[in-house]
Amino acid sequence: MKYLIFVLVLTFSVLSCNNTVQSSQEPVTTTLISKGELYGNGAEGILSSQRVINDTSAWNSLLDQMNSVNTVSDSFSEIDINFSEFTVIAVFDDIKGNGGYGIDLAVSSTNETIIVDVTHLSPEGNAITVMTQPYHIIKIPKALLPVVFN
Repeated sequence: MKYLIFVLVLTFSVLSCNNTVQSSQEPVTTTLISKGELYGNGAEGILSSQRVINDTSAWNSLLDQMNSVNTVSDSFSEIDINFSEFTVIAVFDDIKGNGGYGIDLAVSSTNETIIVDVTHLSPEGNAITVMTQPYHIIKIPKALLPVVFN
């Protein structure tokens, strides 16, 4: 009987304590570089992907690939990124058979990770009939945490 009471008291004590460590999410400041659609019908060779870019070489390679059919980087808010201070996040969707698709990104962080929530948007109503590939590119302050995409 004493053992049963001890187990019940111990269980109640453990359950009533709130010792769980909450890893709260804080929003991360983002800067939009570009959000739009590629119109090369896949000729750019960019697959549906989520990229974390930490250096100039990878960034220039992506720019060259994106500009291989149409010069899209002319509309970017910036192309000279200081990678000692920033990280670039680039998300590319599948090639779509019509326009109106898009991608939204929301970035937050915990003590352990940077979380990128990716929302794929679909057209509402009539959409232009042309092959498109939605993309969204942002930069965030440099952090030494791993990036996780949801």
